Amino acid sequence: MRTTSLRIDRARCIGAGMCALTAPEVFDQDPDDGRVLLLHAEPPTVHRAAAQMAAGVRPSGAITLHEPESTGS
Repeated sequence: MRTTSLRIDRARCIGAGMCALTAPEVFDQDPDDGRVLLLHAEPPTVHRAAAQMAAGVRPSGAITLHEPESTGS
């Protein structure tokens, strides 16, 4: 079974903090430069909706969400 996975691009991050505010169990901010830190590349089911929302509200496109493909069975 494939799970939802996340990737971050710290070079694109502008440090707005929306991801850490939206899904603090999945994202944090670097205390030195304020950019995104990924705590869970494959968030558990209980945090998946918040991770999806955080990926949607990011202003810089620094977070990429990969959903498992449906097999249609």
